[in-house]
Amino acid sequence: MTVTPQQKAYAGKIGALLGIMLMALSIRSAVVSVPPLLGSIGPELGFDSFSTGLLAMLAPVVFAASGLLTPRLIKTWGLEKVLVIAVLLAIFGQVSRALVGDVAPFLALSALTLAGYGMGNVVLPPLVKKYFPSRIAVVTAGYVTMLAVGTALSPVLAVPVAGLTNWRISIALWALLSAVVLVPWVVQFTKDRRSHAAALAADPHRMPEAAIEPVKINPWRSPVAWGLAIFLAGNSAQTYVYFTWLPPYLTDAGMDAGAAGSMLAYFAILGLPMSLLVPLWIPRLRNPIIAVSLFTAFWIIGHIGLYLSPMEGTLIWMTFSGLGQGTFATALLMVNLRSRSTHGSGVLSGFAQGLGYGGAAVAPLLFGVVRDATGGWGASFAMLGVCIVVMLIGAVMVNGPRRIEDAKHQQAGAQLERVD
Repeated sequence: MTVTPQQKAYAGKIGALLGIMLMALSIRSAVVSVPPLLGSIGPELGFDSFSTGLLAMLAPVVFAASGLLTPRLIKTWGLEKVLVIAVLLAIFGQVSRALVGDVAPFLALSALTLAGYGMGNVVLPPLVKKYFPSRIAVVTAGYVTMLAVGTALSPVLAVPVAGLTNWRISIALWALLSAVVLVPWVVQFTKDRRSHAAALAADPHRMPEAAIEPVKINPWRSPVAWGLAIFLAGNSAQTYVYFTWLPPYLTDAGMDAGAAGSMLAYFAILGLPMSLLVPLWIPRLRNPIIAVSLFTAFWIIGHIGLYLSPMEGTLIWMTFSGLGQGTFATALLMVNLRSRSTHGSGVLSGFAQGLGYGGAAVAPLLFGVVRDATGGWGASFAMLGVCIVVMLIGAVMVNGPRRIEDAKHQQAGAQLERVD
């Protein structure tokens, strides 16, 4: 039976879609599966307050570094090969850290794991643009939803699995999911190599795609890139503060530790409906700032409610804050809405996530430092107001229809005018 080119293309898209969704599902597991197990991991490996704080900062710091470095790797090796390397790093790091007996190698291997997933963070948006250019909103909705599912599912399963086995098996088990991610991408990468070889054999003078120099884009001079980075920083700072400080804050107010953990899980779960809604709604808006303003209002109501009344109406305040997470889905969607090409999407994704996560990394630390310095939570919650302002500044900068490539085109046009 002869397989038509259309059937081959369709099979390739199915494989790419499966690979994108599985990668998105696994990205957060390395981050959120460890904290619920620190009660068992800490005494055995020797965690103290400093190393626990370092572990909390590790994800945004490593994601930031990966964001800035990954676009160079994409330019050299291509999207698919970078993703395969990222998954291999994550698998090695996850399995290896489950075997160590001291806090230092555990942190180092956690950083290696996060580096792999940080590369995956950057690669996902340009992969969507490459394989599904006419279905960006739908596929983005799917993979952002998988991010939310992974975030909610991993901490829920971590403790029961550790109870049935031990903490080492519990944190290593997620490497199996990462291994499954490899299958569709290894197949896709092999098919791409065969198709390129066949094209080259048919036309020996054909230049391979990898040898074609993409248009150079300098994100450091792009208002769009800076705006998205600032927007992501303000959003992620609030999210990381919640993941780090919400349970301690609620228990300090008098809530049971188990109930405080449930509030955090509820906050994470609310990312699911927003992940589905945002990519389908925002592309229909001429001005995305309308949606961002609504989500910002949710954040503000949640912050104020939690500060003024942490023990009464807690579920209501957590609902508002959880719905505010629509700003994160917006940031991921804007990577493709504010770029014209796969190359531009990769550059914008790396720059925005690199600087965005880097800026967000200091928020949980400062939140705790201010709390200790003032003896209360008021000044710390005021910091969340600063994050809101930062996020809105970035939202205004990316609201217009400009693309990251536009700055390059404008510079080229200006140079041509000077030559004339």
